[in-house]
Amino acid sequence: MSRILLVRHGQASWGAADYDQLSDLGLDQARILGKAFAGQGITPDVLVSGAMKRHCQTAAGVCEGAGWDLPVTTDDGWNEFDHLQVLARHPSPEGVDMKSDPRAFQKWFEEATSRWTGGEHDDYEESFAHFCDRVSASLERAIAVLEPKGTAVVFTSGGPIAWAASTRLDGDPHLWLRLNQVVINAAVTSFVVGSRGATLLAFNEHTHLSPEHQTYR
Repeated sequence: MSRILLVRHGQASWGAADYDQLSDLGLDQARILGKAFAGQGITPDVLVSGAMKRHCQTAAGVCEGAGWDLPVTTDDGWNEFDHLQVLARHPSPEGVDMKSDPRAFQKWFEEATSRWTGGEHDDYEESFAHFCDRVSASLERAIAVLEPKGTAVVFTSGGPIAWAASTRLDGDPHLWLRLNQVVINAAVTSFVVGSRGATLLAFNEHTHLSPEHQTYR
């Protein structure tokens, strides 16, 4: 069977003017993952990246660490949802400094994404349903280009990974919300591809990362 490995990007620049940029730790995470891939003897046939800078930078770091010399195809269907717009549609609690109070931010983020996934509001440029459809279409495109027993590595974000995994578990938006909360930077989610399509094999595998290299955002 073929396999598809979905890689969440390394840590981005949380709190910076340009979030869509790997931090120094994020670059380290990508190189560490690449070395782990090399140690496992993984030699991909296809490399795919979302169009965001953090995706492309993670792909470059992993390729550097693994010693891979393959072209990377860009597929913007793997892009993350617009979390800034989702947050903006659900105002933050008053009097709370989100940067210094991560628990308060997490509560706000969960409430905002629940509003988005609920489907009762149409004030988003991209609905949750459209997000799900484009991620599913990108997964199908990755499957379509794989040769028998081939390996594809895809560099993307936590939201698309959580959706790809939850659909293989017959999940719904509630399962997506739960999975999306726990995807670790530079973690790997694996699928095997056979006659029945893609089957989830492992979710959020991150044993290649030491505790000090494990981050969620």
